[in-house]
Amino acid sequence: MARKNLLASVTASIAPARDSEGRAEYAKRGASRSMMQSLDEMAENSMRLLDGETVVSLDPALVTASFVSDRIEESDEEYRELREAIRTSGQASPILVRPHPEISGRYMIVFGHRRAKVARDLGISVRAVVKPMADIAHVITQGQENTARADLSFIEKALFAKKLADSGMTKDTLKAALTVDDTLLSRMLSVAETVPDAVLDAVGAAKGVGRDRWEDLKKLVRVPANAAKVVEFVNSSGFGTAQSDERFNLLLNFLSGSKKPKKGGGDAKAKIWAPPDKSVTVVAKGTGKAFSLALRAKDGPRFGGWISENLEQLYRAFRDSEKTTTGD
Repeated sequence: MARKNLLASVTASIAPARDSEGRAEYAKRGASRSMMQSLDEMAENSMRLLDGETVVSLDPALVTASFVSDRIEESDEEYRELREAIRTSGQASPILVRPHPEISGRYMIVFGHRRAKVARDLGISVRAVVKPMADIAHVITQGQENTARADLSFIEKALFAKKLADSGMTKDTLKAALTVDDTLLSRMLSVAETVPDAVLDAVGAAKGVGRDRWEDLKKLVRVPANAAKVVEFVNSSGFGTAQSDERFNLLLNFLSGSKKPKKGGGDAKAKIWAPPDKSVTVVAKGTGKAFSLALRAKDGPRFGGWISENLEQLYRAFRDSEKTTTGD
């Protein structure tokens, strides 16, 4: 009889059950036999420790973040909802911590960073399960818990994989933590290593952007002519005012138009404008005798429709401004 992924069972017994059996089996097939046996042994030890375990209350000031982060940014709205839920109803599920490997009397979060942050903000204790574990078991449990929740974007998982690799973790550990095979892990690392850090920081988590479009961006970034353009573009005025997914789309559209330089017209200069409430994002781009406007975000379609219905009036205002400028 095939052995179960016991580590997934440990995670499920601490947090609410998740639909992750398929991903766990996928990881089991992708990792080596010896690696999975080792992981099962870790899980068995954790399960024995978990039996009858008491949830304790900890001072959030004694709890520090994981030694490797797996998130780029968090939604303010989602955090506010979580904070309000805990404020009114209490913390429903405990976080998982380990005794801090370097500081006596303190703890390191394995998962549950946002719940710990809420407790800190509200000035209350955080409910936690304390489990001694080594770094490898820590990152596997942290990665599998987030994979089970399915709330990390592709680029967050890719950067998590890169951080683990940079810290010296083996590929088997990375595959087990992220429940991926060799091919997908290779693609994740390739994106994280190819796209400049300044671009990754500027784009953010891009929750709605999957692997294929990140690979499209990676290929475009590899074009030598795009190397300097891409960093300059993400630092342009207005880029940061758009939402994360929209920032990715703006960048991909910009680079897609830069793949083949147009003869005689020079490089297109894109300008981005958005109001303070970010209800619309306008990308203006001119090349020679052509000029285009791209309107996105919530009010984009309606604003574009309004412009098209008022073209005559707008053009008349433009001609009047030309006369004023030239004195005709």
